[in-house]
Amino acid sequence: MNNYDLITILGPTACGKTSAAVALAAEVDGEIISADSRQVYRRMDIGTGKDLDEYQLSDGRQVPVHLVDICEPGYKYNIYEYQRDFLRAYEDIRGRGRQVIVCGGSGLYLESILRGYRLSEVPQNPELRARLASKTLEELTEILRGYKQLHNTTDVDTAQRAIRAIEIEEHYRREPMPERAFPRLSSLNIGLSVSREVRRQRITARLRQRLDNGMLDEVRALLAEGIPPEDLIYYGLEYKYLTLHATGQLSFEEMFRQLEIAIHQFAKRQMTYFRGMERRGVPIRWVEIPQDVDVGKWLENWIDSLVEA
Repeated sequence: MNNYDLITILGPTACGKTSAAVALAAEVDGEIISADSRQVYRRMDIGTGKDLDEYQLSDGRQVPVHLVDICEPGYKYNIYEYQRDFLRAYEDIRGRGRQVIVCGGSGLYLESILRGYRLSEVPQNPELRARLASKTLEELTEILRGYKQLHNTTDVDTAQRAIRAIEIEEHYRREPMPERAFPRLSSLNIGLSVSREVRRQRITARLRQRLDNGMLDEVRALLAEGIPPEDLIYYGLEYKYLTLHATGQLSFEEMFRQLEIAIHQFAKRQMTYFRGMERRGVPIRWVEIPQDVDVGKWLENWIDSLVEA
């Protein structure tokens, strides 16, 4: 593993990425950089699945994690900023002689660092936004298809996301992209997966647990701060459906049913995106976590075999 600049743990939601990354970091004296597009936001803890207690080891040590809780809710953090912040964290960790471990499931964020995307910051275009404001999500999706093939369907989860994606594509069409250097980093990419049935069971159980742990109260508190409902809906999944429930647009039963389906669909899209990354030249070593095993013991054995390799 010492031959790589970083080790990347990726996979769909509810496959155990955080546990694996923390166990690996403890074994190789590493620090974790999150590749999750929503965990950057403060006070959005339960819905984003930060699971910060998992970074506390049984011997009292704390595994450092970077790019979590760095923005205020309502802000539209983007991939350009992620690359910038990733490089800062990466250079800091490497400068202290520690192993960099990337962990997350946001495919576009992961691919941007693993393939060294060259990106430029795209300013808002008020005139374009005004022209698009009355368009339906279906109309915006068709407009976006006129610019590019839609590999990343999160671009069209909401009208706000679709407008931003069109804004970015229009900017790149009108202005040549400057050469923004991003280093080519060598990475050992490990994809964790579980069977479809196990994943579905975990997603449903985790959703119930998060609701029991106060996820709806978390959304209500964010709304009470004055964060507009449309800003929370922009973040998708849990924040979209719980906001619709909190504002009286969905009953609890409708919210739960629609959200559960949406998370299952999201996990499927994640796997589709990761397979696309492989076709685009990102090698991933897939590891399936066996069903009905002691996950803690399995992780120990898996980490031992990885370190030895």
